[in-house]
Amino acid sequence: MPNMHIKSSEYAWHHTEVKILGRILDGITGWELKKTTEKEALYGAGQHALDIQSGNIACSGSINLWGYEADRLDQAAQAAGYDSIQDVPHELITITVSARKMAKDPITVWTATGVAFTETSDKLSQNDKKRDNAMPFICMDIQKKTLTL
Repeated sequence: MPNMHIKSSEYAWHHTEVKILGRILDGITGWELKKTTEKEALYGAGQHALDIQSGNIACSGSINLWGYEADRLDQAAQAAGYDSIQDVPHELITITVSARKMAKDPITVWTATGVAFTETSDKLSQNDKKRDNAMPFICMDIQKKTLTL
């Protein structure tokens, strides 16, 4: 049997970078990007679908931030004349995520454009040492590219 080399992980968190409004977030604890295509089976004679048609594409996601990082986003929005990050027009917000396993590996870059945050929250319970805020959003599009160095 030939010698096989199998990598056990795809990306390393310490080689992951998330930018919003041109600033790298250091207080990020997680992210998710999702692109959904509406699809429907078309039926005619017989009991099996004759084709599958595609429809609208919906893009969304979520970032998890420490409380101080969420506060910084609101402060940046307020400095620009908005009440909070939720009020910043979607045309002005892009989220860029880049990740790789090791420093020498190709970089995968996801770009979410036209981002509108749909929810913010503040939560703290007895004996908590930090605030972890989930910030879901919708966006106009998500593109994924792999860059080789």
